[in-house]
Amino acid sequence: MSVEYKDYYKILGVSKTASQDEISKAFKKLARKYHPDLNPNNPEAEAKFKEANEANEVLKDPEKRKLYDQLGPNWQQGQNFQPPPGFENMRFRFSQGGGPGAGGFGGGGFSDFFETLFGGGMGGMGGQHGGFGGFGGFQQRPRRGQDAEVSYEIGLEEAYRGGPQSVSLQEQGFGPDGRPQMQTRTLKVNIPPGIKDGQKIRLSGQGGAGGAGGESGDLYLKVRLRPHPEFKVKDDNVVYDLKLAPWEAVLGATVRVPTLDGAVEMKIPAGVGSGAKLRVRGKGLGPAGRRGDQFVRIMIQSPKELTPEERGLWEELAKTSRFSAR
Repeated sequence: MSVEYKDYYKILGVSKTASQDEISKAFKKLARKYHPDLNPNNPEAEAKFKEANEANEVLKDPEKRKLYDQLGPNWQQGQNFQPPPGFENMRFRFSQGGGPGAGGFGGGGFSDFFETLFGGGMGGMGGQHGGFGGFGGFQQRPRRGQDAEVSYEIGLEEAYRGGPQSVSLQEQGFGPDGRPQMQTRTLKVNIPPGIKDGQKIRLSGQGGAGGAGGESGDLYLKVRLRPHPEFKVKDDNVVYDLKLAPWEAVLGATVRVPTLDGAVEMKIPAGVGSGAKLRVRGKGLGPAGRRGDQFVRIMIQSPKELTPEERGLWEELAKTSRFSAR
């Protein structure tokens, strides 16, 4: 969802190369002009005061100003703005006050544009401003950080067994030089046994940072099951294709069949047909006590190359057998 772009330099009436001193002086001038104490019951002046304070909050801070400047020179005040990928992972710490001239007063917080870029570090403005000369600081309201969701791919055996895992996440942060860069964060995660594709694991407090001392949001890992070379998954159940020789299907056999919990001995009934499914109970996915099953699908294989003796035996069987497949 796009928001309205804010030209903070235009709001303060300074150039993009303005020094910190020039920014401070411009803000103080606007703060004196539009301060609520001098403009009681004037919503327009209050809005301009808030806007100037927001611009100052960004441009007075070298890190936030550097990030803001990276948006490029082509944006115009009032345009719809969509943040570039990665900006939602930026985290900032915010000062307790809005700086000289930023007297507190009742009202809303910073704009959607500010919140989109910086995560809502100033939750709302309140408290006593105690007179124009004092220029008291804004009172921050604690705000909970945003929840986040990432995909996490695991193998089918890992999903079946569950247990502790180390998860490495890439997130945008700042390097020693203050420039944005990707950083790796490693978390310990306990995978519930039998977890299925698409299920989510909640990691409390590992999402976006809260503002003004508020609690962090949560991180949700959306599980994706890696394709398996032997097993297919259907709902809670696992399917394995078992290849049988024709005589095994006709006479019956006992064969070792792999499962997600190790191989088991399975008795194949005589006369089984290709495509028939045999069940191994409780070897599928799902929580303990409600696990699905493994289905063993029979796939009868015919020999492609025959010796003269083998061909003779098959021809003899074809002449003597009373069986009809159609």
